[in-house]
Amino acid sequence: MQEKIQAAITAVGGYVPEYRLTNKILETMVDTNDEWIKTRTGVEERRILKGEGKATSDMGAPAVLDLCKKRGIDPAEIDCIICCTVTADMLFPATANLIAHKVGAVNCFGFDLGAACSGFLFGVTTGTAFIESGRYKKVVVVGADKMSAIVDYSDRTTCILFGDGAGAVLLEPGEPGFGVMDSILKSDGSGGKFLHQKAGGSLKPSSMETVAAKEHYIYQEGQAVFKFAVVGMADVAYELLQRNNLTGEDISWLVPHQANKRIIDATANRIGIPSQKVMLNIQKFGNTTSATIPLCLWEWENKLKKGDNLVFAAFGGGFTWGSTLVKWAYDPK
Repeated sequence: MQEKIQAAITAVGGYVPEYRLTNKILETMVDTNDEWIKTRTGVEERRILKGEGKATSDMGAPAVLDLCKKRGIDPAEIDCIICCTVTADMLFPATANLIAHKVGAVNCFGFDLGAACSGFLFGVTTGTAFIESGRYKKVVVVGADKMSAIVDYSDRTTCILFGDGAGAVLLEPGEPGFGVMDSILKSDGSGGKFLHQKAGGSLKPSSMETVAAKEHYIYQEGQAVFKFAVVGMADVAYELLQRNNLTGEDISWLVPHQANKRIIDATANRIGIPSQKVMLNIQKFGNTTSATIPLCLWEWENKLKKGDNLVFAAFGGGFTWGSTLVKWAYDPK
């Protein structure tokens, strides 16, 4: 009987812009202060992509090149690029195709996947299925968002949360017992009213009126989203561990979506993981939406050991949420 192909993460790349938007700078822009932001969200600064004509693909491309360099592969070897984003360069063509062009991935197909802050998890599960099918050998999943493009910097409730960045992973066939082991993904469209972008789609096409009404920015009902996220992210991570007969003691790292430190703490508590085993970089980068989890992997890559059990967990607008169990497939380089 043929052994089932296991999809493993074999390399990680990342990119964050240089410009730091600190809480102190935000104090000069809106009615807020450093202490208030830190106690409620955990964010101290966020990176912002500056420069004329710069878009999400300009962060995704260097993340992919970083990954290729580490793995020692030519971008032409990539079979597929999945770009998880809600801030595509434009409605079409897909940002994945623009990234492929910028890195020289001339032999791949690509598409964008939109699941808000859970996008990277949905992308990893999709890429894993491509590898497991046996049809593709190298699938790159990029989580990239230029949130500054859709943030209203006069809205003190949302502008403190978001930053720009990109992270990417390479999925390849791995050795049995290592790699992406299981995923539980969920979505509920009834949550869309609490977190969305009002205009710019087919429901409400762009017009002078929609622009004047600021309907192309993030709209969020913070309290409602917070309540759903605390329960959803924590419960799905717990469900994943139960399904795989694991406890918090079996997990080396929790890799949570970086939306709010209180949501992260609630998830860690629910599955019995101490704070020193939780990847946390929200203080530096804020909420980069699809990029938060791969940026954590990028920063912690040299601390990960082959055989480590990792739990990814996320919650996003729409609503989308999920959790993924990964057995790390390589030792630090």
